[in-house]
Amino acid sequence: MKIGFIGLGKMGQGMAANLLKSGVELIVHDMNADAARDLVERGARRAARVADLTREADVIFTSLPGPVQIEEVVLGPGGIMENMRPGLALFDLSTSSVSLARRIHEAFRQRGAFMLDAPISGGPAGAASGQLAFWVGGDKEVYERHLNLLLAIGNAPRHVGGIGAGTVTKLAHNLAGYMIMMSLAETFSMAVKAGVDPLELWEAMKLGLVGKGSPLNMLTNQFLPGKYEPAAFALKLAHKDVTLATALGRELGVPMRLASLTMDEMTEALGRGFGEQDSRAFLKLQLERAGVNIAVDPERLERAICGPKS
Repeated sequence: MKIGFIGLGKMGQGMAANLLKSGVELIVHDMNADAARDLVERGARRAARVADLTREADVIFTSLPGPVQIEEVVLGPGGIMENMRPGLALFDLSTSSVSLARRIHEAFRQRGAFMLDAPISGGPAGAASGQLAFWVGGDKEVYERHLNLLLAIGNAPRHVGGIGAGTVTKLAHNLAGYMIMMSLAETFSMAVKAGVDPLELWEAMKLGLVGKGSPLNMLTNQFLPGKYEPAAFALKLAHKDVTLATALGRELGVPMRLASLTMDEMTEALGRGFGEQDSRAFLKLQLERAGVNIAVDPERLERAICGPKS
């Protein structure tokens, strides 16, 4: 089996190198010929053109900056689509658009080939060390058939659904991360302006519920199962805390955009009669606006938290 790898930037270099270490026959391509030099010295072959690589490869990985480059490499003149054989599997490791992934998938399907969106998380250091998460959308049988290749690149691949699901997961992950950081910038700015040392604050907050684990853990008892009663901590009490924090921000002249939005949501939830429910009950308002219902089966949720029983 011949493996192609297109895109040898900071992420691609490490991933391609780990594929090469696994013993596969690797063909690489990048617009910058110098980017392939180290890999070629270690045993890879360089293809001067995407078309040349595609005609030989059974599986292709792409790691490109974004949708424009992906569309050009896959669907453009001289690209993968024009030169692939039936049965080819393309794993796009880039962070791209859902609509493009679905369009490529459908075009490949009509030609007897497979496209899976497989964006990654872990940064250049993770790409070099192999400590990467993969979120893969597309044909599960194709995913399982080539799982050994994914494990050569990263230690945590996961099939998350049909085509586009990998990209949705990656975008949700990154968006959550930046929104959390923005909320922390807001809260730190308030506390520091109130006179607390930022490092002391960071060390102290690590001891509390927010600091002891992933924010995702805060969703397991109420939000994911969709059960807000009995309350672990009542919404009316949480509303009081957020009200006091936003009041402090106003006294200090600190903009509190996210905090004010949170308080408004909580206030609306109180008006809806959610005050005695769990503090997370105000999150139901967003689900209602989105037309989404979240109520994960308790047994399925327990397995996800604890792992399968031995």
